[in-house]
Amino acid sequence: MGNLTVDLKGKVAVVTGAGKGIGRAIALALADSGAEVFAVSRTLQDLEQLKTEIEEGGGKCSIISCDVQDVSAIEKMINQVDDQAESIDILVNSAGLNIQAHTLEVTEEQWDKIMNTNLKGAFFTSQAAAKVMKKKGEGRIINITSQMAMVGFYKRAAYCASKGGLTQATKAMAVELAEYDIKVNCVAPTFLKTPLTEPMFEDKEFYNEVISRIPLGKIGTPDDVVGAVLYLASDYAGLVTGSTILVDGGWVAW
Repeated sequence: MGNLTVDLKGKVAVVTGAGKGIGRAIALALADSGAEVFAVSRTLQDLEQLKTEIEEGGGKCSIISCDVQDVSAIEKMINQVDDQAESIDILVNSAGLNIQAHTLEVTEEQWDKIMNTNLKGAFFTSQAAAKVMKKKGEGRIINITSQMAMVGFYKRAAYCASKGGLTQATKAMAVELAEYDIKVNCVAPTFLKTPLTEPMFEDKEFYNEVISRIPLGKIGTPDDVVGAVLYLASDYAGLVTGSTILVDGGWVAW
């Protein structure tokens, strides 16, 4: 991660989707910044190495298995964090997925799986965490959405809908939770080099199509998202809520 940190000493952070890609990079950066991290994923095996890496660097990390498609599992996970840490200061909703399918071929099962993870899961994790944050009278919720909340792209109708829905829900949550000093924001990346996208980029035609839409002319990495998340998690963003920070190389500005 390098030296990109802010002062989060004494803060408790929950990161969903922390086993791989963007979520993993965020969990590492929060730990490097002094936060006690609760790393969440469906598979504990994906989190073991993360926990070891954080602890070897002098940080503090607990790992929890949770499928965010299951609201009862979300509530159990948040209660576990609250019982153990007696606080939640930062929530990063990074768990997400996409199933590529043309509009004419999207199945109900595919639609539901995408929506239940990307939108329903993020909303109900935010709701559960906000109830804990409300007791303290402050908190930060950061939703990892996508530039696809603002533009369309091939084989991503359901994905675009889920990320667009989460972006709008973020605005509504920001308004309703402001009285408790809970800030709710989005970070919206473009295509990044992750385990999820690497197979896609093996298709040179697809890779060239993506690059052609990014004015900066390059594919990002999860580390490119970290700075925006750290900013929103820090005291520097004390007057920022209901906003979306695009990390898209200029795609949406094109």
